[in-house]
Amino acid sequence: MRFSIKFIILNALFLLASLLPVCGQQANVNLDYNPQKNTEGLIPFSAQLNSPDVHDDHTVTFRLKAPEAKEVKLVGVAILTALGNAREPVPFTKGDDGIWTLTVGPLEPDMYAYHFDVDGIQICDPSNTIAAFTAMPPYSELVVHDDGPAYYDARNVPHGNVTRHIYHSDVTKGERELYVYTPPGYNPHKKYPVLYLVGGSGELPSNWVYDGRANLIMDNLLAEGKAVPMIIAIPNNQVVHRNNPKHAELTFDIFEKELRNHVIPLVDKGYSTIQDPKGRAISGLSMGGRHAMFIGFRSLDLFGSFGILSAGDVTAEETLVLFLNDPDVNEKVDYLFVGQGVKEASGFFNNRVQGLVDALNNHNIEYDYYVGGHGGHDWGTWRHLLYYRFLPNLWRTN
Repeated sequence: MRFSIKFIILNALFLLASLLPVCGQQANVNLDYNPQKNTEGLIPFSAQLNSPDVHDDHTVTFRLKAPEAKEVKLVGVAILTALGNAREPVPFTKGDDGIWTLTVGPLEPDMYAYHFDVDGIQICDPSNTIAAFTAMPPYSELVVHDDGPAYYDARNVPHGNVTRHIYHSDVTKGERELYVYTPPGYNPHKKYPVLYLVGGSGELPSNWVYDGRANLIMDNLLAEGKAVPMIIAIPNNQVVHRNNPKHAELTFDIFEKELRNHVIPLVDKGYSTIQDPKGRAISGLSMGGRHAMFIGFRSLDLFGSFGILSAGDVTAEETLVLFLNDPDVNEKVDYLFVGQGVKEASGFFNNRVQGLVDALNNHNIEYDYYVGGHGGHDWGTWRHLLYYRFLPNLWRTN
């Protein structure tokens, strides 16, 4: 009888366990920190293969079934920078079954954008369900997990909300979008500071949510007591075709008009905000960092804090004359952050950043400079800058 009862209990436990959601590779059941770890031996739905297959030793195997292909290579700035290959593609090996494979790493736990190059044609990984849609052709996302959720992952903490607003713009003559993050426990009877966060040349507002994980980063910082509760407004700073030969000439004036005429009024009307420069910040990455710099620095009536991520200007002394020579600038600016990634702290992007830093130093303007993370000019850097430096310091000095 004892054996029978024990046997029944064990079988019941086994049945219960079998009914619980066990997340296999790219199961897309939960917001898992390790979505590309193969735990069940199942391939992603509608895919032919497991790719990418992320192992616990942080190595990664990519696979592509392309029996007629002559050459397959791994490409993408983020993944190649992580591999230390600069921009040199990494070749796959073809098997007798027509399946091309490549194992790389180990890699630092993080998220990396990548493509496959198949006989000179760039494609997404057709077996990877995690892809990004941007103002550029889409790319695949590799998630290299650690032993638990990272600072940018969904954790079991209170979460804020992200709302997508569609509005008509008289500036761009069409319908546009704006994402707004409100912190956990948002109280419409309390006034909140607002961070206006903008993307790079190929980014859409949603990329700060899906690639940048800005909302999850903010949730985790608030749960850790490391940041001030704030609203984050993410407008679309694509206001003229990026390949327009007059892009640099047109974009700053148009986006400033969009901010003043539509974006800020919409946020101030729809949310409980501090409606003066002390309660507004503007930050962006790459092109967005230049928007934050060129528009923000000349709009001290709107913004009092700034985050310049992987951006600057080699001719800052000529282009930022009014800001640099304002005798009261240190009183008007509450917090000015300039940051970039370790692997971009040289070359083209560093020259821009250094041009800005030199100009700030020449005019004794107070700022916070930080180089961090293990990435280059990619989301690994921008997520790191948000979590480890910019957001924790924003509005801490007020």
